[in-house]
Amino acid sequence: MTDSVYVGNAGRDAALDRGWLLGHFKDASDPRHSEDVEIKWGVHPQGDERAQWVTGEERTALLVLISGRFRVELPGRSVLLAEQGDYVVWGRGVGHSWFAEEESVVLTVRWPSVPGYKVRDEDDSAAGHSHASQTATGPMAS
Repeated sequence: MTDSVYVGNAGRDAALDRGWLLGHFKDASDPRHSEDVEIKWGVHPQGDERAQWVTGEERTALLVLISGRFRVELPGRSVLLAEQGDYVVWGRGVGHSWFAEEESVVLTVRWPSVPGYKVRDEDDSAAGHSHASQTATGPMAS
């Protein structure tokens, strides 16, 4: 294996970084570092929901259902992803929220990878994380 190749398991690797597999937040020497795209393997227990509505989004996003039943709330509409492979895409400026109707696994791809967006929660404060979600002043989250 060379320094420009990384082989891993999404489930195991995601557990190390709040689901995030690839993006600007990985070390620059890591092949998973990218300023062009972010990829998240999201594992959500039934009833899990987004802590805050995302507003002021600066990225385009694609969310694909791997398993379960997952609802994405967008301005003026609710999208239910119920069959493996169902997906939704939303563009820059489109806010969102989500809810896991069943235990769900989703793959999220966002572009570009934008530093500085984070939802703060108790786990983040304790762990010192600086990437995976949205603040009241700016976006990031899935």
